Amino acid sequence: MIRYLALAIAAFLAGLASAKAVHAEELVTAISSDLVSIRSNFTGTDIVIFGQVSRDVNSISRSGDYDLVIVVEGPPQEITTRRKGRFLGVWVNRYYETFENVPAFYALASTAKVSDLGSRELLDEYRIGLNHLNLAIARRSSVPLSERDDFRQAFLRLRQQQGLFSERPGAIEFLTSTMFRTNVPLPANIPVGTYKVKSFLLHQGSLLSKTEAKMHVAKTGFEQVTYNLAQKMPVAYGLLAVFFAIFTGWLASVIFKRD
Repeated sequence: MIRYLALAIAAFLAGLASAKAVHAEELVTAISSDLVSIRSNFTGTDIVIFGQVSRDVNSISRSGDYDLVIVVEGPPQEITTRRKGRFLGVWVNRYYETFENVPAFYALASTAKVSDLGSRELLDEYRIGLNHLNLAIARRSSVPLSERDDFRQAFLRLRQQQGLFSERPGAIEFLTSTMFRTNVPLPANIPVGTYKVKSFLLHQGSLLSKTEAKMHVAKTGFEQVTYNLAQKMPVAYGLLAVFFAIFTGWLASVIFKRD
């Protein structure tokens, strides 16, 4: 019995040794800036994401090129999409669908088309691509099942028109066989919050490595003060807004008063 146990332990250790001898590639990435400051003159900016596919002497040899995907994903929100309809001869918002845990911002850069990167299951699991985002309904819906996909497509189309959602195949540039970089444009209307920067290394539809980093988008200076006041003390913010409106109106009347 002891002999068989010793043989089993030896076989297990040999398996571990052989597993360690075969190494997959590792993905190393960095961001040009992990803090984006929004001021009154902010008109948008670009961040640079760069990195390298790390290999060592024990990495297995692969034929063909690597595929890379970089996703910048904003904080989750609850967003409502509405559709107008006629009611008593007037166009009103009659139907709506509310989605929960939707990223406030989603920008994807890749070396190839999303559909060519891997299986549907893999793309759904890692939320790679706009059509693979899980747009869950926040509450009970009155929209017929046959029309729900129309709301989903309308939501994605509107977010793309606003510059908040994007897919850019071929936007990642390989500087060498292992070093790469890409620019991710951030629009002027980008929401504040903590963002995830996710990178995926794939080969022939298989995921080899992935990384995740954080980036912060925040208002600074006077904009930050007014934003915090509006979010945390809305009543005080409303009263101050009314006061300043009355004060500026009175001041203008004094300045431009005719004799």
